[in-house]
Amino acid sequence: MRDYPTIQDIREARERLKPHIRHTPLLRAEKIEKEVGCQLYLKPETLQITGAFKIRGALNKALSLPRQELANGVIASSSGNHAQGLSYAARMLGVKVILVLPVTTPAIKIANTRALGAEVILFDGDTAARWKKVYEIAEQNNYATIHGFEDPVVMAGQGTIGCEILDDLDDVDTVIVPVGGGGLISGIATALKETKPSVRVIGAEPALTPKYFHSRINRERTSFPLKNTIADGLRISVPGQNPYPIIEKYVDEIVLVDDEHIIAGMRSLARDAKLIAEPAASIGIGALLAGSIEVRPDEKVCAVLTGGNWDLCDLAEIYRAAEQ
Repeated sequence: MRDYPTIQDIREARERLKPHIRHTPLLRAEKIEKEVGCQLYLKPETLQITGAFKIRGALNKALSLPRQELANGVIASSSGNHAQGLSYAARMLGVKVILVLPVTTPAIKIANTRALGAEVILFDGDTAARWKKVYEIAEQNNYATIHGFEDPVVMAGQGTIGCEILDDLDDVDTVIVPVGGGGLISGIATALKETKPSVRVIGAEPALTPKYFHSRINRERTSFPLKNTIADGLRISVPGQNPYPIIEKYVDEIVLVDDEHIIAGMRSLARDAKLIAEPAASIGIGALLAGSIEVRPDEKVCAVLTGGNWDLCDLAEIYRAAEQ
């Protein structure tokens, strides 16, 4: 099986997913434009059915599997949003789902995952250790595993976001995508570059987890010790094996964003765009506010907001702390 998605895979995923997910709108953010110096559009996957983009890839994979492979159930690891997307897909298909989540997962993501009918196992370990646990459980119980960023079918599902952006803004100049494991930006970049190569694709990565940034400098996959960034959804220590070459092929630039600028992005989205976005979703706006991305006043820039699954009380505490 190929370890990367093609543009045809992404187009087929779009048709497969159309009856089940939202085509999220593209919103002009005039108030934020004054601060960032470009024409800014927001792709709010915060408004997706499960509150995040992850349903696209999880559901595309689940719908692609033969029914007999799903019979005993599905299993994955996640920092929270893939868990909710997969749980939704499993509930829709009437199959059992088990999620191995890090102990640091925000309580609301755990609660939302359980509310969708999933069995949740909290595990204290990095991404590699969690996936080792997943594969052990899967082998013992004959579960189907659905990886959140290594699977090309999952990447194809995420890539449908790129198709929607081009549908709604065919003259877009730049698209900024948060970078965690790399599955999202791999799918989006494939969709954009294979359809309109002139579009600039920029990955935004937390400065505390600069795996892809330094992998590009070193010209090989480079791991870093896990550090506690506020962008929990992007907290991964090593680049994805399959996403890495796709990102090297299609992504024009990767920028690092400090937590303070990620928080500034969250506050700006809430104050000026009236959108509640979790830290990982706000990193692109944070990068623009920090001046990490060079833009022109006439440039049409789209920032992908990946999800909004944080407790509002927790977000309010962050906003208040940032003001002090």
